[in-house]
Amino acid sequence: MYFILCLPRMALSKVNLVRAMSVRVQVSPGRCLFDAPLRVEVSGLSPGQSVTLQAAVTDEGGETFTSVGRYRSGGSGELDLSRCPALEGGSYTGVEPEGPLWSLQPQTPFRRLLRRDVQNPYRLNLSLYRDHEPLGPLLATATQERCFLGDGVRRILVREGKVRGCIFLPPGEGPFPGVIEIQGTGGGLLDYKACLLANKGFVTLALAYYGYEDLPKHMKEFHLEYFEEAVNFMLQHPKVKGPGIGLLGHSKGGDLALSMSAFLKGITATAVVNGSIANVGAALHYKDITLPPIPFDPKKITFPEDGVGDIRNVLSNPLEEPYRASLIPLGRADSKFLIIVGNDDRNWKSDFFAQVACDLLAEQGKEKPEVVWYSGAGHYIEPPYFPLCKASMHKLVGLPVVWGGELKAHAMAQVDSWQRIQAFFHKHLEIKSHKL
Repeated sequence: MYFILCLPRMALSKVNLVRAMSVRVQVSPGRCLFDAPLRVEVSGLSPGQSVTLQAAVTDEGGETFTSVGRYRSGGSGELDLSRCPALEGGSYTGVEPEGPLWSLQPQTPFRRLLRRDVQNPYRLNLSLYRDHEPLGPLLATATQERCFLGDGVRRILVREGKVRGCIFLPPGEGPFPGVIEIQGTGGGLLDYKACLLANKGFVTLALAYYGYEDLPKHMKEFHLEYFEEAVNFMLQHPKVKGPGIGLLGHSKGGDLALSMSAFLKGITATAVVNGSIANVGAALHYKDITLPPIPFDPKKITFPEDGVGDIRNVLSNPLEEPYRASLIPLGRADSKFLIIVGNDDRNWKSDFFAQVACDLLAEQGKEKPEVVWYSGAGHYIEPPYFPLCKASMHKLVGLPVVWGGELKAHAMAQVDSWQRIQAFFHKHLEIKSHKL
């Protein structure tokens, strides 16, 4: 050490450069599925050295989402995110191996991390800097590819009769349990969730229902016969294991899934994430039955932040007259149910809707649904490691709204609920062989 201190300034710079070049950030594996755990290790640091780990992902629109972790290396100059706690002052604190992922936040307000092109991975870029604030020089970098389409999974666009969407087939002969996945009010075709589910051994149909190809351009009215055609398409698919299929719906997709379960045959298991027990947004027709949309009162929008609305209380109570006509008659369903609830959902009262669903099933003597309540979770409960969307533009409301959720609690809810959804479908869609 004394020898280094006596070196000329130019020699000292060269020593520091060599030391910096010896620092290595290792992320493993180098390529994985998006919902896989993150493992990051750093070697070559000085004992007790203060460093900052910056993570960055750029979406398809060019928006960069970033997070920052403050760390201090161990006695041997090592840093393992699965054992070393992040310090105060960053995007996350404590021992959080996946913290760099789930704490990502956009640089531009009202942006939500999505993936429309599942055939190409996201690139997670990690940069390690010396010191905390201000940041010192860059010490090392690493990149990980986080994929949606797993090895051997096939993606096939569906244009079968009136049905529009995309089906994912797991590798192997099958048959496999089948699931239809339905997104919320954004319209178009979003298939990243269906794709991730197919990696787990499900034939999954991401079903578009408006704003895509020759489907209706706007949410004005829907006909359940379209969704019935999609159910029959799945039931008749040679790769789908019958006798029934599953449904996975989020937000508006949740009330559509509940309506399908109530009126249609062939549905064995229905998982709903922050859905409504009343029909929302557009009239729903089936044969001679019409469920009108539950009314909403824009005067009940509050503004906790300038220009950003809170719409949790705008929908009318479907248990009160004359709004009961919008209530989905869930007691008619023969499906098993899993209901995921974010207790901090600011989009609407998912907790209240879940309780009403339980009551409606009980009134008909049906089995109680499995309901999982997540304290601190908001509206957009996604697959693991998608960052929390705090606020974004609501297509129907026409202004940015808050979605709710606390950063860490929401992230933990996503990990747990994703496992529960898979277990639920495996339990109720797998056919057990019987010995003669």
